[in-house]
Amino acid sequence: MTTLSTGPAAAGIDGAAYLPSTPDTVRWGWLPNAESAPVLRVAPGSAVIIDTVSHEGIMEDQGRDPLAYFGAHGARPDEVPADQVAIAASGIVHDFDAGPHVVTGPIQVDGAVAGDLLRVRVVGLDLRAPFGVISNRHGLGCLAGEFPEGTVRHPDADVAHPDRYGSVCTFVRTRRSGGLDYGVLPFGNPGLPGAEAVFPLAPFLGVMGVAPNVTEPVPSVPPGGHGGNVDVAMLGAGSTFYLPVQVDGGLFYVGDPHYAQGDGEVALTALEAPLRATVVLDVLRGAEADRVVGVLREPFGETDAYWLPLGMDRDLDEAMRKATRAAVAFLSTRMGMSRAAAMAYLSAAGDFAVSQVVDDVKGVHCKIRKSDFPAV
Repeated sequence: MTTLSTGPAAAGIDGAAYLPSTPDTVRWGWLPNAESAPVLRVAPGSAVIIDTVSHEGIMEDQGRDPLAYFGAHGARPDEVPADQVAIAASGIVHDFDAGPHVVTGPIQVDGAVAGDLLRVRVVGLDLRAPFGVISNRHGLGCLAGEFPEGTVRHPDADVAHPDRYGSVCTFVRTRRSGGLDYGVLPFGNPGLPGAEAVFPLAPFLGVMGVAPNVTEPVPSVPPGGHGGNVDVAMLGAGSTFYLPVQVDGGLFYVGDPHYAQGDGEVALTALEAPLRATVVLDVLRGAEADRVVGVLREPFGETDAYWLPLGMDRDLDEAMRKATRAAVAFLSTRMGMSRAAAMAYLSAAGDFAVSQVVDDVKGVHCKIRKSDFPAV
């Protein structure tokens, strides 16, 4: 188990713990379960700095060699995070069917027990590389199989799964201008040489979760009541994510770092790239938890401006219904609205967005403006 230590650039938080991503602190394609041993143990209220690693650049169809892969796109060796290189070169087993994500953790939060809420405050998210990758792998994504152009097949790819290992991977450089970071995406259109799309970066962690109370292996792709791969782009720096604790210690983990994502994440991935994340972990229970989320004991997000009830299901219509039910439950038990008034409010003023449609279990999040409730 990693001992508590002061991390690099501790985001102004004294005594922050530091958790690096190494072959000993990550799992590739799998999430922690009830039997997983923690790699770090902290007290409630502790800040933890985690260097997260993106799977893009180390996948088998990319050669499992980030120096060569990114170098072919013009990246210098010193621009590629050393931990990504070390994980790719290690003997850690990756099962493509489980998922692509490099998941760091789990972290035990002392005193957390089943029925509590783990409060995850995302204090900071810092870029660790000046580039990222957007992938559209065949057999997956919103328009699966409709983009054969540009398909790259690495000679060591698994020939038993040609539909899965062919991929269109778009390399995207970052650019800083006016104190802000942007992604720069070349059009790739011969008729418009030099044309590019420039879009603002909004980093977030696609995977934040707790261990489910199961002993069987847990794939990293589908999200659920444990959180996991929820891919809600609004959960960036300054946000808070609430997770229902299912096993003692919570066993919190992170992964799937993004530099930017549009609602829906239609290509399969968004702009995937490594982040240094600073989070503060705390435990809420009983009346204290009720004051925050009402009776909800399921993943729930919050920003300075919005409350974010979530709905997840393999059927997008059912995910929408679950998000609506969660929003009604929140408004009725946290705000004191009647269920009928909550439903009327949501129809008039609540915004529902598709979080993602590419992770087997699809996601919808509801955006409830805090400013609509000045007396609460």
